[in-house]
Amino acid sequence: MTQNGIVKNIVLVHGGFVDGSGWEGVYKILKKDGYTIAIVQNPTISLEDDIGVTKRTIATQKGPVILIGHSYGGAVITEAGNDPKVARLVYVAAFAPDEGESVATLIANPPPDAPAPPILPPQDGYLFLDRAKFPASFAADVEPDLAAFMADSQVPWGVKALNGTISEPAWKTKPSWYLVTTEDKMIPPDAQRAMSKRAGSTVVEVKASHAVYVSHPQDVAALIEKAAQGAARK
Repeated sequence: MTQNGIVKNIVLVHGGFVDGSGWEGVYKILKKDGYTIAIVQNPTISLEDDIGVTKRTIATQKGPVILIGHSYGGAVITEAGNDPKVARLVYVAAFAPDEGESVATLIANPPPDAPAPPILPPQDGYLFLDRAKFPASFAADVEPDLAAFMADSQVPWGVKALNGTISEPAWKTKPSWYLVTTEDKMIPPDAQRAMSKRAGSTVVEVKASHAVYVSHPQDVAALIEKAAQGAARK
């Protein structure tokens, strides 16, 4: 597949604790600009299942695809991005694991000064964030009523999804872009910078929380459109 030329098909993949509805602002901008968009609704029970769901969505697209992942969605697109229809990858405050890595291994040894995400102990193999601490940790720059709704409508995140390992990182063969969120309290900005550098991504930084796709949809859409319009630096 050529790495040059405009790609009009956009596939958006959400992360843990949330569903695909958070992409609405980004969706509206891209739709208005003439792109064809599909939003994956991953069950976030296991990485293997989420990769399968994402690949089924990719299969429905006519022509090459830009694959975008937020947070845990980055792990999903890292493996699903090997699909031959995927032309480019966009990571939005996302995990970009290497071969043999998982989200669990990437968060295992945080820097001493990094804020600890308020993840509660597993319940029947699933994780939630502390509802009271969710807004400050996940969505500090989101309108308070919406941040509270996000906290109260959390999707259970399976421990199996966190522990799922990558077999073949698509960023090793596909051009990638990365949006670093400098005010992130879920994935430390320096960890985002390290993963994006390792992947050879074209990087932009935005002063935003982990929920940048909700609070700054224009910035996220702008990066996706850059990816859609040209090849990355590799």
